[in-house]
Parts: sequence; C-alpha cells; structure tokens
Amino acid sequence: MKTLVTGGSGFIGTTLVDVLLRQGEEICNLDIAEPNEKSHRTFWRQCNILDRDSLQKEFGEFQPVHVIHLAARTDTWPHLRVEDYKVNTEGTANLLEMIQESESVLRFVHTSTQYVLKPGRVPQHDEDYDPHTAYGESKVIAERLLRAANLRCLWTIIRPTNIWGPWHPRYPHEFWHVLSRGLYFHPSGKPVFRCYGYVGNVVFQIQQILRAPAEVVDRKVFYVGDRPISLLDWVSGFARALTGKDARVVPRTFLRLLAWFGDACLLLGIKFPIYSSRLQSMTEEYLTHMEPTMSAFGEPPYSLEAGIQETARWLQREGYVRRVYI
Repeated sequence: MKTLVTGGSGFIGTTLVDVLLRQGEEICNLDIAEPNEKSHRTFWRQCNILDRDSLQKEFGEFQPVHVIHLAARTDTWPHLRVEDYKVNTEGTANLLEMIQESESVLRFVHTSTQYVLKPGRVPQHDEDYDPHTAYGESKVIAERLLRAANLRCLWTIIRPTNIWGPWHPRYPHEFWHVLSRGLYFHPSGKPVFRCYGYVGNVVFQIQQILRAPAEVVDRKVFYVGDRPISLLDWVSGFARALTGKDARVVPRTFLRLLAWFGDACLLLGIKFPIYSSRLQSMTEEYLTHMEPTMSAFGEPPYSLEAGIQETARWLQREGYVRRVYI
C-alpha cells in the first residue's frame, strides 16, 4: 500500500511513519523538516505544501493510494492571527487540488483539531464550530475547504484531543521537565476531567480508519485519543514514573499567586513554569465526544500505564531525564 504522509517528520507523523514502515508499507513523507528518526530519512522528501509546484511534482511521482494530512502549524500564542496559519489553509487547499486531480488516491485522512470548538461545549453536529483561537479558526477553514472540494475518494476528518507521547515538541522542555525536577504543583479542589490521547493509540485509530468499511468512515468526523481521564491521574502517573512519587497537590490560591508572578515574568521576557493561561488549562475541563470513535474502532491498544512507561523510557533515552522509576 502506497501511503503519502504530509508532516511525517512531526510528532504524530514520526510514530505513524514508524508503524507503517514496520508493517511493510511504501511511504512518502512530505515535510519541510528532516525526520526525527534517522531511519526515516530514506522516505522523506523535503516539500512545503504551500509550494504548489513542488507538491504537484512529489505527488505525481509517488502516486499514493492513501493520503494522511498531518502537516500544520499548531501553536496557539494569543498574538497570532489566522493569516499566520497559511499552511493550514492554503496548504490544505493545494493538497486537496492534488487529490482531486489524482487517479490513484482511494482514501484521505484530514487532521483537524478539537479546537474547532472551544472548551465547555460538546458539538451538536459535525459542522458545529466555535473556535476560541486563531489556530482553531484556521482548522475550521480547512474543514470547510475539504467539504467543498467534492473529492472522488473516501475522506475522513480526525480531530486529535490533547495528544502526548514520544517526540512531543513541547512537553519534554516544559511539563515533563518541570515535573522531573520536582517543581510541579497540582491545584486542589474538584477533579478536572479532560480528553488526552497517547500517540500510539491515535496512530492505531488512523489505521483503523484506513481499513474500515466505507460506510463507517466516509465523510465522517472522529475525535481521536483516549477516553476522558482525571487530569490528576494523568499527572500522577507521570510523576511516579519520573520522580518515584505522586504529584504534589497544593491550594489553588497559592497557584493563583504564582501564576500572577509568572504573568509579570512573561511581560519582562522571563520564562516561568506557571502563568494565568496555563493555570486555566490546569483547572478547566475539556471533554470531547469519544464514544463514536470507540464504537467504530474498538478500545485503543495502549493503557495509560503502558503509554507513560514508553514515554518515560523515551525521555531517558533521548537525555531529557536522567532516571525513570518504572
């Protein structure tokens, strides 16, 4: 099976390409960046999907049967505008044009985000949009471009939840780094439930989409990840793996004071592990509709404990932490 992956050098893409290669599939990774894994470089073609001519050349030479679109800008800094996310909008439009012209593509998986709808709301239908960031707005535009493209192939939209695991671009330098040094404090009070997803389970769900009968996946939307979990359970699992102890729980008032201090540090250009927007993320529930995914594709293969163990070993192997407790 010939599978073209855009963004295969990134976080989810690295795990996806690795799994597909081990299963013997023929892979083409289109990405502006070199792969994280040296063994993947043979299958990498440097390509910016904003460059239509380059994309057309690579697409035409490879003639894929499956296309998995992961390439995107995903940061959510508040100063950014929709115009800063051209790879998500114009890049997607270029890719859709290539698929429309292709005679080989049978299935297309388009990666969107849970941020097409702000926290606190469960979508009433697949086109119920209410983004709260420019990133989310750019992904709404991309979803609408796909729906308007009238592709001849089967297509499916996936909306990843908060995905974690090996090759995560930020957590090794932020959350896991702070946690491993014993500097993480979790807010007390009512448990906060969120939808997280181990990257290995997301790759499993993408593969299930490519294998499922057409009537199950064609023109459908699936949130990908794991079932909702208490944030404290997720944090404590990593705390035990990286420090040998449970996460420390402190009053929210104390963390609010620290967050205000962090806000002041940010204004001065100084990094601080906690600030107001991060505290809000730690205390705000963000639930998504996971049951249709589980009903369609079954329970994902990795448990929380297994995912944490694999991630902790990867952190140690890559030199982000000196010791793990597993």
